[in-house]
Amino acid sequence: MSEKINQSSLNALKIAFTYMPKSIEVTKFEYGDRYQKILDHIETVREILLLNDVDPDEVSGEINPENSPNSTY
Repeated sequence: MSEKINQSSLNALKIAFTYMPKSIEVTKFEYGDRYQKILDHIETVREILLLNDVDPDEVSGEINPENSPNSTY
């Protein structure tokens, strides 16, 4: 999929992404045999965000700015 998605769908994806576990948090111990599938899902969402010119690492701060630490650089 290389087409950009509409703004309301993109906003919904950003919100959902903020509640997904971070890749580093997904372990076999925590998620069992489905851990690789979860990692694949996280990567798929990250790719769609990137295709829509959204930095996945900045989404949480955009959606919940009051919970985002201030940048020091």
